Amino acid sequence: MADTPLTRAEAEVDAEEARRARAARTESVAKWVLPALVFVIMVVLWDRLVVWNDIPHYILPGPGLVMQTLVKDWPILFEALLVTLQITLMALAVAVIGGVGLAILFNQSRFAEMSFYPYAVILQVTPVVSIAPLIFIYVDNRTVGLLLCAWIVAFFPILANTTLGLNSTDHNLRDLFRIYGATRWQRLRFLQLPSALPYFLGGLRIAGGLSLIGAIVAEYVAGTGGIGSGLAFRILEAGYRLNIPRMFAALLLIAASGVVIFAGLSFLSHMLLRKWHESAIKRET
Repeated sequence: MADTPLTRAEAEVDAEEARRARAARTESVAKWVLPALVFVIMVVLWDRLVVWNDIPHYILPGPGLVMQTLVKDWPILFEALLVTLQITLMALAVAVIGGVGLAILFNQSRFAEMSFYPYAVILQVTPVVSIAPLIFIYVDNRTVGLLLCAWIVAFFPILANTTLGLNSTDHNLRDLFRIYGATRWQRLRFLQLPSALPYFLGGLRIAGGLSLIGAIVAEYVAGTGGIGSGLAFRILEAGYRLNIPRMFAALLLIAASGVVIFAGLSFLSHMLLRKWHESAIKRET
């Protein structure tokens, strides 16, 4: 029996769906396999570079020696990691509270935004490494000094993104709320804050990494004065002693911490947006 146009069309649709399914499976596997493959290649090249050129371990240690040092010095490095993560997470929490609070204030008061937003920009564009020594001169408490340095770096992305989100609410919906007599706080709670959530979460992902950077920079400044105890201080200490494998091990922990923070905040963003926002809804291509 000859194929009818309808059966041929159905076969073409089935073939197209099968092709899309194969492409989706390939992409889901490739997004994990390809980064892992690149990582393995880089580690192998690193190891071969050290072996082939007979580079001393106090100049460039091999990946095997770095992992051995990480295991051997784990008690010291883990304690330093906890200190760094404590400052990072505290700074991120304060940045969220301060950034969202200021963004709401700026949205509700145009005069407040005109008065204070330029100073927030100035604080952001001033390198924290130049501010940190002054902070440790005037602040006696080491933890508070570290927290201030990390907060300065982390809060502006949350402030800027949340302010943008609050100001980007659909004007038609704002007019509709006004027609129905909604108060300013009702518009803020039920319209503007939900609309600003994707912007806030985008700023939060950026601020998570920046809070870690701010904590590391602050620890470097504090460590040069002999009052540090985080991972940056351990890197400085290892550098003074030419313990390069420990430096690499500490750097590995810092990089891993940054990846975990970003992944955790990305997962939080996905869970909050996956059912309603275009950036997180999966659609067939």
